[in-house]
Amino acid sequence: MKRPFVPYPDKRLKTPALPVEAITDEIRTIWADMVETMDAMPGYGLAAPQIGVGLALAVVDCSESRGKSILMANPQVLHASGQFREHDEGSPNLPGVSAVISRPRAVTVRFLNAAGEMEDRDFVNIWATSVQHQIDHLAGKMYFDHLSPLKRKMLIAKSEKLRPRK
Repeated sequence: MKRPFVPYPDKRLKTPALPVEAITDEIRTIWADMVETMDAMPGYGLAAPQIGVGLALAVVDCSESRGKSILMANPQVLHASGQFREHDEGSPNLPGVSAVISRPRAVTVRFLNAAGEMEDRDFVNIWATSVQHQIDHLAGKMYFDHLSPLKRKMLIAKSEKLRPRK
């Protein structure tokens, strides 16, 4: 089921997500909804707080053909490359705007996978960018938190101007 996005500045986007204790049918249902929601955006990833679920769940699929989603619970970066890569990032929670963000080009991430097992996986390039973007969401951060205060304020103001009035 495609779920609606929580609009910025909803406090749920600034609240750190709670850890997932075990992979249950409920968690699998949330992941399935997240993949469907992500594929409809279109986008490369989605964190549960973006759809109002306060659990440390994320999905990422940067494949060209799609259908290769990586499902993660409690993801954490174990190692980050010293090389950085820039990418234009955005969020459906603050539509109509984006900003170029510099992040490590490669990361090693540990997470609880769909089988309920701890997994360490290396991600590079756009996969690494998307995973780090989702982990930020799980910590209550958004991509524009990496910008200077002035750039962040301008980006949010621009999005406000684009928001439909009721």
